[in-house]
Amino acid sequence: MGDVALMTAGLSRKFGSNWVVSDLDLRVEVGDVYGFLGPNGAGKTTAIRCILGLLRPSRGEVTIFGEADRVRQRRHVGAMVETPAFHRWLSGLNNLRHAAAFAGQGGDTATLMAAIERVGLRGRENDPVGSYSLGMRQRLGIARALIGKPRLLVLDEPTNGLDPRGMKEVRDLLLGLARDEQLTIFISSHLLGEVEQLCSRVGIIEKGRLIAEGTPEELTASRQTVLDVGATDLVSLERALRSMPLVSVLGEGDVGRLRIGLDGATTPAALNRALVEAGVAVDALVPIRESLESMFLSLTSEELT
Repeated sequence: MGDVALMTAGLSRKFGSNWVVSDLDLRVEVGDVYGFLGPNGAGKTTAIRCILGLLRPSRGEVTIFGEADRVRQRRHVGAMVETPAFHRWLSGLNNLRHAAAFAGQGGDTATLMAAIERVGLRGRENDPVGSYSLGMRQRLGIARALIGKPRLLVLDEPTNGLDPRGMKEVRDLLLGLARDEQLTIFISSHLLGEVEQLCSRVGIIEKGRLIAEGTPEELTASRQTVLDVGATDLVSLERALRSMPLVSVLGEGDVGRLRIGLDGATTPAALNRALVEAGVAVDALVPIRESLESMFLSLTSEELT
């Protein structure tokens, strides 16, 4: 199990008669940047709290780098759950010093400054946190999670509420940590575009259950081939397409084109031949990759909010 950073087996949590997380089986490989997705109320934060030992699971197991003991697991993990809270009148450095002392971690200045350096806040460490932007506070929260030199970083919505610049700063920071520090990162998020750019593997839960897991490419591999088809005569093109039994006209594609779905029994080349034989002058046949968002919406009953 040396290549597995985090594994849950049958992880479940019940509140009253309601199972918020039910038989959740996750496998996060060493070196993954793993995106944990689900609609509001799907059980993401409850699952994270169980993984971190902040909530006791009703049943099931969590292992971190092969370690099942909940106390010993903690030495491998740094975490930021929900929006990080700080003493706004204290400097960034002093906030980290207090957090390290409270957690019983190394709070010497050199260690804290190394964490500040890693998140790009060098030069602002003595400024009060009240003067920090939201993006800077998010980065300081990540610095706080890095103090104990963890091997696994667990982050709940690390780009929540950020503007595009702040989102890019945090995304670049996390990619750099994964690449340069060989950290395994587990991220809960509702921002599908961010996950698609950031994560090497993704797990999707709904109503507390895992419904899909894999790389973004694997998850967005369409169940049918989707194409944009263009022709000089769109009326003739649409008439010909609608007469073909293995073709679904999905609507308008890019300007001057129709978006279609092909049944797996046919191919773009066969479609092109059939259109030419029908007298349609095809001028474009462009494969369309399904987005993570469209795949998510096709799998779940609710939209992310």
